[in-house]
Amino acid sequence: MNMTVNNHFDRQILVQLITRHIRAHPEQLRFERVPTGHFNTTYFVEGAERPLVLRIAPPDDAGFVFYERGMMAQEPQIHEIVRRRTSVPVPEIFVFDATREYIDRDYLIMEKLPGVPLTQCRVNRPQLDRILHQVGSYLREIHSITSDKYGYLGAHHCMEPQNDWVSAFRVMWNKLVDDVVEAGYYDADEERHMRRLLERYSSVFERPVTSRLLHMDIWAQNILVADGDKVTGILDFDRALWGDKEIEFAVLDYCGISEPAFWEGYGQKRDTSMEALIRRAFYLAYEVQKYIVIRHYRHRDPQSAHRYKIQTMRLLAQLAEIP
Repeated sequence: MNMTVNNHFDRQILVQLITRHIRAHPEQLRFERVPTGHFNTTYFVEGAERPLVLRIAPPDDAGFVFYERGMMAQEPQIHEIVRRRTSVPVPEIFVFDATREYIDRDYLIMEKLPGVPLTQCRVNRPQLDRILHQVGSYLREIHSITSDKYGYLGAHHCMEPQNDWVSAFRVMWNKLVDDVVEAGYYDADEERHMRRLLERYSSVFERPVTSRLLHMDIWAQNILVADGDKVTGILDFDRALWGDKEIEFAVLDYCGISEPAFWEGYGQKRDTSMEALIRRAFYLAYEVQKYIVIRHYRHRDPQSAHRYKIQTMRLLAQLAEIP
């Protein structure tokens, strides 16, 4: 087993990871570190029969939100489902390896799609609108994939599947509160407040909800674009969740994706009722709370973690202002 330091990997190890599964001449392989990855360590790989992407998970002791532990394991099945049942441009995953034979991490090898992340593009407003319209259309296709269970259903087994959405979200919310408590950012009173607040408003979650496949991480970095305004890839399904599409919409709000052009592409109106506004506050707080844990453990930045705690509390304080 080869240990690494600071997520920089020796070329010999990278060559072993590729040639164990892919036919290639070791001396012809070239690796380019992708600097934008926030969770995995990613390389573009040239010199095999086709361009590849190698993604290496963080070490087991990196410090995770509950659903991040081993979450790479769910990507192969999700990619296969999306590729088979939609027109969404999602890369084919050739290899997922969790044997730890050559490296102390899980890793996967997948095809490299054309295009560059939207974060690296200089686009004008009409081009951006065309991009967001396509993203909306693709996300509606993803949301058309359904299940009879709710929650994080992937191979990482981070929770027990639930039979309804309110039960799943209760489990998710409390597990995330557990993570924040363990990191030391909620005291006993704050912990009780966070758990009781969801119970106080639980009735707004108790409604028929179709369990849909949710991406949960669509932002500019995970949208590939070519030729100025053509979406060529939707990336990073490792945080995928099955449940209420409104929680996806809250993440889109947070990431600046839910512009009018997106909704035109999505083709459905959004619920703007009082109950939906309450759910949105909880869904936004669920999204923001994760950064308390991430900033504390992986960034070693307690000041930033504390700011996310304040942001979470402010989001939930808005519940009192909803009529």
